[in-house]
Amino acid sequence: MTNTNHDELGKVLWNIADQLRGAMDADDFKDYMLSFLFLRYLSDNYEAAAARELGPELPAAALNVEGVPVSTPLHRWYEENPYDTEEFERLMRRKLHYVIQPQFLWGHVAELARTHSEDLLTVLQDAFRYIENESFASAFNGLFSEINLSSEKLGRNYAERNKKLQSIIGRIADGLRGFEADSDSLGDAYEYLIGQFAAGSGKKAGEFYTPQPISDILSRIVTLDGQNPKAGPKAHLDTVFDMACGSGSLLLNVRKRMGRGGIGKIYGQEKNITTYNLARMNMLLHGVKDSEFEITHGDTLLNEWDALREQNPARQPRFDAVVANPPFSLRWEPTEALAEDMRFKNYGLAPKSAADFAFLLHGFHYLSPEGTMAVILPHGVLFRGGVEERIRTKLLRDGNIDTVIGLPPNLFYSTGIPVCILVLKKCKMSDDVLFINAAEQFERSKRQNRLLPEHIDKIIDTYRERRTEARYSRAVPMSEIEGHEFNLNISRYVSTAVDEEEIVLADVYRNLFDIEKRIRNARDEHNAFLAELGLPPLP
Repeated sequence: MTNTNHDELGKVLWNIADQLRGAMDADDFKDYMLSFLFLRYLSDNYEAAAARELGPELPAAALNVEGVPVSTPLHRWYEENPYDTEEFERLMRRKLHYVIQPQFLWGHVAELARTHSEDLLTVLQDAFRYIENESFASAFNGLFSEINLSSEKLGRNYAERNKKLQSIIGRIADGLRGFEADSDSLGDAYEYLIGQFAAGSGKKAGEFYTPQPISDILSRIVTLDGQNPKAGPKAHLDTVFDMACGSGSLLLNVRKRMGRGGIGKIYGQEKNITTYNLARMNMLLHGVKDSEFEITHGDTLLNEWDALREQNPARQPRFDAVVANPPFSLRWEPTEALAEDMRFKNYGLAPKSAADFAFLLHGFHYLSPEGTMAVILPHGVLFRGGVEERIRTKLLRDGNIDTVIGLPPNLFYSTGIPVCILVLKKCKMSDDVLFINAAEQFERSKRQNRLLPEHIDKIIDTYRERRTEARYSRAVPMSEIEGHEFNLNISRYVSTAVDEEEIVLADVYRNLFDIEKRIRNARDEHNAFLAELGLPPLP
């Protein structure tokens, strides 16, 4: 098994996906392919743990004449030790937190595909049901609920669907062969595929994916010391929260930056059921144990999460870091009941036409006193009037808006509009607001603009040092912001325009006079030559 670059595995799988997708919608195919990759990860992880527990008791795999495994070691062990399997599974549930019986492991499923078995579809359906309902705990409940193996998109009847799955799984198995199966490799490949599928999904991409460079900015900001960013990253975060977590990439980016063990627990919420399942798979595939994360399915704006609806402030959850890329200017239905909601009642309800401030206030409500929140929003939140102006004004007067970062246009798959990052804190040391106008610093691309590492580093360094730089950044006192009626339009405070050279009219007049004089002298000299030649002079 060769140790190949992690991105290379993602590229191999994406090439296979591109070849196999055919007439199937990219979003539909995404769900199938990522689920099969997840099954491969669960299987490899389980078999590796079983090998550690059983040691020399585990027999070798049975191979065919071509050297291809037709029966996994664990499959053989189950057949040879029928009376010990129950105790073995109890041990695995305790140590690994889940069990997969041999007939549902990826190796067996891939073998059924290779041999064109008529039972592949049935076994795969049984495998998904088993993992959801019997493997272990809540982390798997409903995990494959949106993967319809009976869909006509796979074929009009059982035989056609079975044949299609044989092709898909067979090609994926061939692509995976020869690559390391650790969580880092498969996790990176999973993230790569999500990004590639997002690139082809247009507006739908915003439902599940935040481009990596923007994710890096948010994760680097919230992991710095909240009170004194110059002190560098925090040693530990008890909790991190994303209230519109999509596929979970933002949360995983924070975890990667903190290192394993650097975060007590990860929390996320997602309304879209398919994306919610994607996020849970993503967590598990990156080696996050089911006890280390809690992703909830529900509507964030309605606060459909029992743990967050606790009325006693002393018992409400508080998060050390909050990151989010909520849907931009989502239409919603603010009600009288929501007006009295603990998240909104001191600020007001975001307008029906744009729920941006509703998402912001939800995350801010659950931010811990020493925590940092970084949220991506459209520029309209910086200057729109009405109730949004009142919410913005209160946050500013209370000293909660720490930094405003303007980003370039066309960074997202789902929209070409420029966006901003708002950094909020409940307790901040400075009494000003830092503005970073990074809108002009990016690499232009035909399809999508990109932030390069040096652009990201400059944003983070400026935030850490709270640095002023001409046409890029400035810490603006509250008195100046109040003078602009709490409008946070970035160009009011940090303009990227280059000042025009000052023109002195007297100097211009003198230059024109000198030019006219040189013209007269040149004409007189030229006419003298013409006169010597007997030619008429120039007028």
